[in-house]
Amino acid sequence: MRKPSHEDEKPRILCIFARMKESLSNRKIAVLLSGGVDSSVVLHELSRAGLQPDCFYIKIGPEEHEEWDCSSEEDLEMAGAVAARYGCRLEVVDCHQEYWNQVTKYTLEKVKAGFTPNPDVMCNRLIKFGAFDEKKGHEYELIATGHYAQTEIIDGHKWLVTSPDPVKDQTDFLAQLYDWQLRKALFPIGHYRKEEVRQIAEREHLINAKRKDSQGICFLGKINYNDYIRRYLGENEGEVVELETGKCIGKHKGLWFHTIGQRHGLGFGGGPWYAVRKDVKRNILYVSKGFEPATAYRRDFEIADFHFLTLPVEMEDVCFKIRHTPEYHKAKLEKRGNGAYTVHAEKPVQGVAPGQFCVVYDEQHHRCFGSGEIAWSCSEEL
Repeated sequence: MRKPSHEDEKPRILCIFARMKESLSNRKIAVLLSGGVDSSVVLHELSRAGLQPDCFYIKIGPEEHEEWDCSSEEDLEMAGAVAARYGCRLEVVDCHQEYWNQVTKYTLEKVKAGFTPNPDVMCNRLIKFGAFDEKKGHEYELIATGHYAQTEIIDGHKWLVTSPDPVKDQTDFLAQLYDWQLRKALFPIGHYRKEEVRQIAEREHLINAKRKDSQGICFLGKINYNDYIRRYLGENEGEVVELETGKCIGKHKGLWFHTIGQRHGLGFGGGPWYAVRKDVKRNILYVSKGFEPATAYRRDFEIADFHFLTLPVEMEDVCFKIRHTPEYHKAKLEKRGNGAYTVHAEKPVQGVAPGQFCVVYDEQHHRCFGSGEIAWSCSEEL
């Protein structure tokens, strides 16, 4: 199948832009500028539509009293330059303490309990559309961000729908938003692919047009994840056991340094080895040997506390993803009650880890219904 060219996409983009321009007239809009190219193009698009939103930079960080690092200073400098370019004021909103209390501590507590958390998901819910709204966002009708996601009004309700860029789509990071947060969310570049956003930034000579995308967990910056975890949780040595034989092949320094499905960084010879299970009570990490061992895959698993984005719907034949990848998995959901479901995947899925969010979509992986946390089962705890 031929990939759509930029020329093919022009009518679609012009139509979306025209609708955006019409629907946003006289709306009070706050733009969250991060210093990156995506949020900068958001401001460009809104300005091109004749709007002049107010711009905000959210200050966060890993510790209660830690100084900003040089990358944070550069982010703010870039955000300031872009805001000035379009004649918009930029205000810094300090959510440092809120981030520590809500997102960082959530991450550390989940990791300590043996789970695989996703702090970026919680950052959107608790900080970008949470703490920021409490401090400044409540003064605005809409909060615009550079996420690769879209929204649609279906039967009078606002739904989160996927971006045309399968690699950059970020609906999975937004799948824990409350319904009122989604109603205020605006994603002006969600209809673009990443290369189109870069082209716009270069065409407009934006200062950060060629700046690389940020990688890793949002609050860590350039800090190594394992170093950070060691700093707060220390080490807790335990056995590494081969699942199939029960043989101890070495020691780990703490279950929190490992996640289910991990292959790289285990540090054992004679592999490759995959981390396949954790026994938190006995502090044992179970591994399997070989390339893509069957024990690294699962077809059936439980999710708990399912959170519907817009409103509850009946879910049976669906698509889902458990990590930020372009691939979607087909499945049937079996309702258990009290927000719990059993996922029966059509094909085995690698690296299903308790604590991850299972994000559920319709069969066409277009409309996002919401997400639930993958739960422990007897097989994990052995």
